[in-house]
Amino acid sequence: MTNFNKKRVSYFYDEEIGSFYYAPKHPMKPHRIAVTHDLVLGYELHKQMEIYKPKRSSKEELQRFHTKKYVNFLQSIIPTNQDQFIEQQSTFNVGEDCPIFDNMFELFQISAGGSIQGAVKLNHNLADISINWAGGLHHAKKSRASGFCYINDIVLAILELLKFFPRVLYIDIDIHHGDGVEEAFYATDRVMTCSFHKYGDEFFPGTGNLRDTGVDVGKYYSVNFPLLNGITNEKYLKYFKLTIDKILEVYRPSAIVLQCGADSLYGDRLGSFNLDIKGHGECVKYIRNKNLPLLVLGGGGYTPKNVAKCWAYETGILVGQNNLNDQLPETVYSSYFGENNHLYTLDSKTDFKDQNTKRRLESTYQQICENLRIIKGAPSIQMKVIPNEFIIQDSTKEDLENDQDKNPDSRITSSPINRNKVDYNKFKEDGFFTKGVSFLNTESKINRCFALLNEESFQQKCLKRIQKPQFFQQCEKEIPQSKEYSNFFNKGIKQFSNSLPMESTYSSSHYSSPLSSNSFSTSSSVNIFKKRRVNNITVVGCKNF
Repeated sequence: MTNFNKKRVSYFYDEEIGSFYYAPKHPMKPHRIAVTHDLVLGYELHKQMEIYKPKRSSKEELQRFHTKKYVNFLQSIIPTNQDQFIEQQSTFNVGEDCPIFDNMFELFQISAGGSIQGAVKLNHNLADISINWAGGLHHAKKSRASGFCYINDIVLAILELLKFFPRVLYIDIDIHHGDGVEEAFYATDRVMTCSFHKYGDEFFPGTGNLRDTGVDVGKYYSVNFPLLNGITNEKYLKYFKLTIDKILEVYRPSAIVLQCGADSLYGDRLGSFNLDIKGHGECVKYIRNKNLPLLVLGGGGYTPKNVAKCWAYETGILVGQNNLNDQLPETVYSSYFGENNHLYTLDSKTDFKDQNTKRRLESTYQQICENLRIIKGAPSIQMKVIPNEFIIQDSTKEDLENDQDKNPDSRITSSPINRNKVDYNKFKEDGFFTKGVSFLNTESKINRCFALLNEESFQQKCLKRIQKPQFFQQCEKEIPQSKEYSNFFNKGIKQFSNSLPMESTYSSSHYSSPLSSNSFSTSSSVNIFKKRRVNNITVVGCKNF
């Protein structure tokens, strides 16, 4: 992993994001992301990262988590025909907090597209950090909208990460509990969810009790740190760092997803915490310093000026620039900030009395530690052989032909703040994120498959191949047969068998779903196929990405 100042950062932004409008007086303002982006450009942070316009997610991609009926409903309903969907609106909880507005399905496609493609960048080791401030919509359920969230881009991104990473840690610093993400992974140990949020006083969504720890295989893999009004920087950061350190020690995640909801700042329209920008940003900095593949997403935040300042500051932290000038740069939104044109000064400051006693916080932390103690080491996994990884899945030949004349999505720059003053460098095209479909070749695929298994699990698989060939037939069917594969795999088996001690014995195992786990030990004496992510990629012509 690169050092603090040289991380590779991919940043996803669609210039149309600021044109979406929920409803009059609705607290959710997508325009806040456009303001954030303008500050990012004003501070010239774009020069230290790669900027991409994300491909908008297809219905099929959204259905990897959400139900087909729900996705079809979201695509079909518009303000002019909503009277035809009265029953469905009730079923899918759309209409009040989650209103029907113009072109809303496009907004969901943009949000999910940026998060999924940020995960793809991490999967293929093309970035150390991916940022999508349009993402982080953590309340959406499998077939139900909730809390201004319709499509859960976080779950979709984590599912993408699980194709490559054995364990993913999800951290949520929004003032609201990340109930949609927790619910999606409540019964698996492949994902640990950790949420710091306000709980009590009938505060939305009403979930996130300390005792909510998961079920079945996922028991104790859901961590909730409930807080009361008025938590300050000092207390929040102390227990945030203690809790995260304990989780990292016990769970040992392979990648982290961080939801940076800015409604935990003081002065937020719907919030009641007393965090300032530097306190909120310290959480981001702390996670960045853990040097794990990191996907950073937006989330809540209902005082748009504060949100834009916070996320611009945290973008600076992620690219290694920790001390941005307090004086906001000249942008097209300078008049929007008015006299309060200082980065670290938040609007509408309302101090809430801190109700979080030291005794209560310490008791909560100790209970979390006790729950984590029950987890006996990081879970090991056993997965089916993964087929060729098509980054873009082409639908039909007809679709391909229709797209031949379209310009591929590519890395972009936004319009300059001042065309006469700022000379933006042209960004180099990245073939991985332009026209074409990328898939791992056979050798890369086998590397990844075995690296996803812990090494002892791989040892057991190889013993099965050598001693019990009939058990391996099903696995063989799942990989396209080719001379290249056969030679490569047999070579690996030969290497492995030569390294085995004479007393090695066969240990049975079985193939299970990607979200299931077996209790294999993580210790190992074998170092074959250790490489987890590879850049050995073949590109063939296909539809736009």
